[in-house]
Amino acid sequence: MFCDGDGAILVDRRERRYSISLSRSKTFHTHVGTVSHDNIIGKPHGSRIYTSTDHQLLAFSPTLVDFVMEMPHATQVIYPKDTGYILMYGDIFPGANVVEAGFGSGVLTLALLRAVGREGKVTSYEIKPDVIYKSLKSLDTMPDFQENLIVKEGNIYEGILETEVDRLILDVPEPWHVVPHAANSLVSGGILISFLPTIMQVHQLHLRLKENPRFELAETAEVSMRPWSISTQSIRPVHRMVAHTGFITTARLCDPIVEST
Repeated sequence: MFCDGDGAILVDRRERRYSISLSRSKTFHTHVGTVSHDNIIGKPHGSRIYTSTDHQLLAFSPTLVDFVMEMPHATQVIYPKDTGYILMYGDIFPGANVVEAGFGSGVLTLALLRAVGREGKVTSYEIKPDVIYKSLKSLDTMPDFQENLIVKEGNIYEGILETEVDRLILDVPEPWHVVPHAANSLVSGGILISFLPTIMQVHQLHLRLKENPRFELAETAEVSMRPWSISTQSIRPVHRMVAHTGFITTARLCDPIVEST
């Protein structure tokens, strides 16, 4: 059921979406009439709500994608299509000890917290205190999101204080500076994941990974997503799509090569 203080997504007949925060006695105004918040509170998720002009709206609870795309962004965000790849190919599992840098708008952080669950932990490094403040304020509307999150103001290029780290996720411009620290902090078999916008940065990272005897199986990919519009009269790709956003690199920590004598 929708409760006072919950977020809600209202969808009209043309599938336009409106994001609101429910509060008793308030009214939401649209081009198809007004809706009293009291008419939504107490209704099940997925209810059909009618405006003052008898137009129909669907009321849903926001998904994680709804939340991260609507929230204020202190920095550029990692898109959901890339987040999904990171969660799967980075093998972010329940109970994992995850370290990330940088925190940014906290979009990836939310997905990581869901993946590790209440038994896991996410530690996020961020060098800009104003970004930390703005992002934490935006994320505060997500229930219990801070329970297993630690945000540190610090430069991960200078070192990683955490040990026995299962997964290390780097959304920083020069991740090759972190490779030596990663080798000391990750558990054996742990995974390093990096998100970078340009292929020359990826090349530099691969060179550094190859120089370090503790990393193997370095792979890089990019993810494109093309939605389709399907109606009674036509089936076609949508006019706009999110194509290149960045390159995702993964590598695994292992025992160093021992030269045979």
